[in-house]
Amino acid sequence: MAGVSFTLEDKLEIVKKLDEIGIDIIEGGWPSSNPKDMEFFKAVKKLNLEYSKIAAFGSTKKKGYEVDKNLETLLDADTKYVVIFGKSWLLHVKEVLKVTPEENISLIGESIDYLISHGREVIYDAEHFFDGYKDDPEYAIKTIKTAEEAGAKVITLADTNGGTLPFEIEKIVSEVRKKINAPLGIHAHNDAGNAVANSLIAVNAGAIHVQGTINGLGERCGNADLIQVIPSLALKMNKKILKSPAELKKLRDVSVYIYSILNMPPNPYQPYVGKYAFTHKGGVHIDAMLKNPRTYEHINPEAVGNERNFLVSEQSGRASILNYAEELGLKLSKEHPAVITTLNKVKEIEKYGSIEGADATVKLWLLKNLGIYSDKFNILYWMASTREVNGKIEAEGEIIVRVKDEVYYEREVGVGPVHAIDKALKKALTKVFPQLSDVILENYKVTVTEGDKKGTASYVRVFIQFSDGKSTWATAHVSDNILVASLQALSDGYSYKLALNELRNLL
Repeated sequence: MAGVSFTLEDKLEIVKKLDEIGIDIIEGGWPSSNPKDMEFFKAVKKLNLEYSKIAAFGSTKKKGYEVDKNLETLLDADTKYVVIFGKSWLLHVKEVLKVTPEENISLIGESIDYLISHGREVIYDAEHFFDGYKDDPEYAIKTIKTAEEAGAKVITLADTNGGTLPFEIEKIVSEVRKKINAPLGIHAHNDAGNAVANSLIAVNAGAIHVQGTINGLGERCGNADLIQVIPSLALKMNKKILKSPAELKKLRDVSVYIYSILNMPPNPYQPYVGKYAFTHKGGVHIDAMLKNPRTYEHINPEAVGNERNFLVSEQSGRASILNYAEELGLKLSKEHPAVITTLNKVKEIEKYGSIEGADATVKLWLLKNLGIYSDKFNILYWMASTREVNGKIEAEGEIIVRVKDEVYYEREVGVGPVHAIDKALKKALTKVFPQLSDVILENYKVTVTEGDKKGTASYVRVFIQFSDGKSTWATAHVSDNILVASLQALSDGYSYKLALNELRNLL
């Protein structure tokens, strides 16, 4: 896939992850295409794999060679399985290979014969099979019949251009199933957005072997995403997948791990494993979910290692506020004035920018509206500035904080104005509240928002994630000034920690 490249070490670590969950066969690369892939096949032998088998990938032999270098290299990879592809579409036979239809048939049969005679089990990928079948079904069938007669263990029907639609897949696989006795597989690309659907419907029509990739990586628009295919087969089609059903709970971890190796952000909307796959925002949805999770979830998120989450936003109803109250250990009714006031506050703020995910900010508002918590400190003055010192940019932050009847002044230097003002604020607060000393900032993000439609100023949303080593929480604030928004989000983050301590003493 464009933008994707794995080092040798990356590939070996991925193999370990796939073996851990129980992927049957891992196609490790094309050994004759580059030195790194051949190095992989040497190195992978040193891994103590518990479940997975490694396969080498290549093409059928070229015309005019008794045995070509490609087949020899496949043998040198020394794997139990070999996956080779051959042509099923006359367009490719005539215009790419530039051989006759009969010569192509011979190349398929001779290649498989040679590999099997050297002790390999062959998976034959019928490249462009569906396009070839639609163009000339008789010839397409003849190519895979040749592979079957030569002894291929599995014959995989490939939608290489990714443009075949599900109803066509179902029809063609069903027809092929009547003519081919060997086990059938499916190899689907996602160019029409149907790779997962095509894989599942092929299984329903008789295929027992599915090829795909983690997170759908692959040529052009990608291949079938195994992170979606696997749980669909296991949980919805009752197929035996992976080593055991328990391995399904590792799917999210595997998905995130692959993204991290590539330094790519995980897709939050990815089915089954995405951050938002089981995140609920609409008030009607949340209200129903609190009564019965089945109302708006197709599976239990824990089955694939994910978790349920509720967002508070302008679209949310009182049920979302009640859910936050329950997380705090409080039982409230929808009619409680604090619930209504907090929700109205959310809607008012979101005129200028979203506070989605800022659980601590909303919970802090709720605790204040309930009278459980009141501000423990007030910021009387602050200043943040930057300057150049010996060719380097240095930030400085000053703050005056009132805590009860005492006033504290602090000045700190940081890598940026927000860092500097945070250091000054935390230094002042920990003099009175030492329990804040273990609080750190894990994440800081700034987003430009649409703001007030009637206004002319640009608004920014500052989102900050905090941690004390035991738990995490997040705050957000919106302002037309990035430093004002940052300081308010920082203040809320430290206040939330104090509020939780106070709440625990009450409950």
